[in-house]
Amino acid sequence: MLFADSLQLAARAIAAQRLRSFLTLLGIAVGIAAVILLTSIGEGIHRFVLGEFTQFGANVITITPGKTRTGGSPSGLPSSARPLSLDDARALERLPGVVAVTPTVRGNAELSANGRTRRTIVTGVNADLPAVYPVTTQSGRFLPDEDAGGARAFAVLGPKLRDELFGPENALGQRLRIGGLQFRVIGVLAAKGQFLGIDLDDTVFVPAARAQELFNRAGLDEINIAAVAGAPSARVAAGIRERLIARHGHEDFTIITQEEMLKTLSNILDVLTIAVGALGGISLLVGGVGIVTIMTIAVAERTAEIGLLVALGARRRSVLAQFLGEAVALSALGGLLGLLLGIGLAQAIHAAMPALPVHTPLSFVLLAEAMAVAIGLAAGVLPARRAAGLDPVEALRAE
Repeated sequence: MLFADSLQLAARAIAAQRLRSFLTLLGIAVGIAAVILLTSIGEGIHRFVLGEFTQFGANVITITPGKTRTGGSPSGLPSSARPLSLDDARALERLPGVVAVTPTVRGNAELSANGRTRRTIVTGVNADLPAVYPVTTQSGRFLPDEDAGGARAFAVLGPKLRDELFGPENALGQRLRIGGLQFRVIGVLAAKGQFLGIDLDDTVFVPAARAQELFNRAGLDEINIAAVAGAPSARVAAGIRERLIARHGHEDFTIITQEEMLKTLSNILDVLTIAVGALGGISLLVGGVGIVTIMTIAVAERTAEIGLLVALGARRRSVLAQFLGEAVALSALGGLLGLLLGIGLAQAIHAAMPALPVHTPLSFVLLAEAMAVAIGLAAGVLPARRAAGLDPVEALRAE
């Protein structure tokens, strides 16, 4: 039997039972649509979260006190870890591959200015912060490059905090009380938005030494370092580790490179994407069962036709190929319908809820269609083998 004849017979068999064929491919279509929709949402969230992290620099190294892998020592527990200091930060500035170093001290304090009071996050840093994290000033300037011990009491406000305290008035040069200390506002940052639920526009930056005085702390919460673009973070981290061990006597700190953090985070998000895709895959299995059922019924109904084909000289492998072709055609058509449905639903949801990130990579589309064809092929094997194994004489008698 010629391939064209086999293809024509398969197409006629599908067209002869339009409703049955439509319902069969609809089962595959629903499964593919579910997979595409769920994985599109998962991939969109994946890209959104990674984008949230990478917007703050692509080659950042963070050092925290305490030997852990997640940063810091457990609060309230005894520890022999030596706190990170401003001297440690200065010692790291001269290492090869280091572009900028900023010590960080964070706390929550009450701010008052212009007759208004507000409680918010206070972050102690230095002049190198814009070189480590891409923050820009909307007006005024950032903290000046001064020795930590003699840093003047300057403050840089987030735009939301500026609006809350000063309203439409010019905040530059105004006095600001934080806790029990007086500061002078020298700059206002450009809007940055939220990062993992933290409003970066509702904060104030002051010199790290002043923040230590404000919160009565001897150590730093962390030290953030910007490495040279293109330099291996592991090599820079090794130099940092060696320098701090020489200063502390042992490794009582944790170094986390952004590459490590993004790799771990990406792996977690990949697992979540696969998990939600697997939920949609359950519908595909149901569609596969439908193909098995329909093809089994088709073999029973067309027993005489199969017997006639074999009696006329058709090879058994041609019969096998015909029924497999029907199963694959149904699943492929269902897959295409499911792709259109899934992508359409994903875009409709994104249009209705722009805050929900949705992304459908081409690789997902191709993989989903390949899955549909593979399921059709697997589901059609048993009915096709049964059709090819029929005895022509017995098959003709069945009529």
